[in-house]
Order: sequence, then structure tokens, then C-alpha cells
Amino acid sequence: MASSFYRVKCKDCNNEQIVFSRASTVVRCQICGSILAEPTGGAAAIRGEVVEELTHD
Repeated sequence: MASSFYRVKCKDCNNEQIVFSRASTVVRCQICGSILAEPTGGAAAIRGEVVEELTHD
């Protein structure tokens, strides 16, 4: 599986931020501190809403 980045919306405050699909540490919302993603040893468990998958050309 290829790694990518996601634009994730926080379910608590609706802030959107970029999260790596294979994050190796807990990613928290920069506004309210809610967990957006947690490491699982592979693909991160995304806890917010994935708004967009960011790709590069």
C-alpha cells in the first residue's frame, strides 16, 4: 500500500489539517487537542473525517 497524506476534519471542532497515512505517533488537532490519527504499526487509524486524499503529480 502506498503512503499518502489526508486532509482530516476534526469531529469536535471542524478544524482541518494534513495527516500522514502511516503516522508513527498520535496526531492531535492543533486547535482542540482531539486525536485525529493513531499509529497501528502500519496504516494509521484515522479518527476524524477524511475530507480529501492529497496526491502529487
